[in-house]
Amino acid sequence: MEIKGATVVITGAAGGLGKAMSFAFADAGAVVVISDLREDSLAAAVNEVEARGGKAIAVTADTSKEADAERLMKEAVSRTGRLDVAVLNAGILRDGLLVRVDKETGKVKGKLSLDQWQAVIDVNLTGVFLTGREAAVQMIETKSKGVIIPIASVSMHGNPGQTNYSAAKAGVAAMTKLWAQELSRFRIRSAGIAPGFIATDMVMKDMKPDALAKWESVIPIGRLGKPEEIAASALFIAQNDLVNGVILEISGGVKV
Repeated sequence: MEIKGATVVITGAAGGLGKAMSFAFADAGAVVVISDLREDSLAAAVNEVEARGGKAIAVTADTSKEADAERLMKEAVSRTGRLDVAVLNAGILRDGLLVRVDKETGKVKGKLSLDQWQAVIDVNLTGVFLTGREAAVQMIETKSKGVIIPIASVSMHGNPGQTNYSAAKAGVAAMTKLWAQELSRFRIRSAGIAPGFIATDMVMKDMKPDALAKWESVIPIGRLGKPEEIAASALFIAQNDLVNGVILEISGGVKV
């Protein structure tokens, strides 16, 4: 796919991986439609894209809501006339062990709550389903040979303390491969990215040095990934028409 002049929707794009992907696509000549819940952060992200010489449009949306997902993709088409790439990146964390047991008494003292489970499933799985579906609708109706890029995680293999997140990301990976089959007759591709441990601003700000060292010790390349490396991977998927029906694990070799 030729990226210059394309319209690229990126969810969860006010910071972290989403903002890095916005920069990458805008630098390559795309019009980026960046979406997030945080209006002030969205405005700042648009300003940053434009300061780099790119074109950006902000659309505030809660991707876990059907009406918002539909409005987001429709607005991308109404404002640019097309939809070529949809990067489904919006996600949250609500970590916790399935059950927590008191070491002294052997009694259960806590458990992963239904609220923790449902919040992550709503955003990380249902939100990807809704935005992926609505992206497909717009691509079909505008006869775009587009590509849908869901963002999974190496946690899809199962990461202790992340029952909700791992389940959601495994579901994202499954949908990605299924969509490649269902949408092929419309010349729409679907391929995803499963990042490993990535050094976003939030991670680096909140992580203690000893915790950072522990993470780095389990990554074969000896360091956390950079947001720009995930962004480059998304750009690669969009540009290479042979990438379809797969999840690229961009993790430095870490296995969870």
